[in-house]
Amino acid sequence: MGGSVGNAFAFLIETLFSLYLTALMLRVLLEAVGADYYNPVCQILLKVTDPLVAPLSKLIPRIGRFNTAAVVAMIVIQTIAVIVVSAISGYSVDPLQALVIGLFRLVRMLLVMYMVLIIAEVILSWVGGAMRHPIIPVIYQLTRPVLAPIRRVVPSIGGLDLSPLIAIIGIQFLMILIGVR
Repeated sequence: MGGSVGNAFAFLIETLFSLYLTALMLRVLLEAVGADYYNPVCQILLKVTDPLVAPLSKLIPRIGRFNTAAVVAMIVIQTIAVIVVSAISGYSVDPLQALVIGLFRLVRMLLVMYMVLIIAEVILSWVGGAMRHPIIPVIYQLTRPVLAPIRRVVPSIGGLDLSPLIAIIGIQFLMILIGVR
């Protein structure tokens, strides 16, 4: 496709794939941390992702708390997204190359997601005391596995919790280290 039309379609397709991949990744993370199944946010994610994950779950067993079927679906969808967007942009990638690019993009998505969740938790700690929205406990449940180990090692200083800052620095370090910045 020519120039701006191709770029517009590539953007649209990549955005749609990314939105669905985000829903799948959140589902995997929420199941892994044992989030409240009856939370409306969890229910929405399950309804959106179940048409793809439910049939795969019959073929691919879970590994502990991790929904392996959803992880496989994420990898396959991200690989397809790389191939489709590359084709629209006028490039060709072989499937193995698309798989590797897709895996790096999923790692980047995970790291960026956690950075956003940690920042959201910090903001909620400032203003969220009176707020009652179903997403608030979900944010705390998702960030707990990352922040709790840091909180055990680094105590709060004068009531100031430094664990979000340390976690964000660690995430940035990982992004630079593995080259997904």
